Amino acid sequence: MKAVEAGKKVADACREHEISDATYYKWKAKYGGMEAADIRRLRELEEENRRLKHMYAELSLDHRILKEVLEKKL
Repeated sequence: MKAVEAGKKVADACREHEISDATYYKWKAKYGGMEAADIRRLRELEEENRRLKHMYAELSLDHRILKEVLEKKL
């Protein structure tokens, strides 16, 4: 994005970095107004969110299995 902000054409910058124009515009929409520290923090939060979702899924499965076992014993 910095190359485009410096005056380089989007198509040229994309070709240089081997990405599509669509990818550039997607990244620009997502990260355009952010500083590097903000982007880093966003990635950390996305990773934490992914881990928590995985943990929740595992715990939900454990809960369901334990509930079924308990119901069979009663």
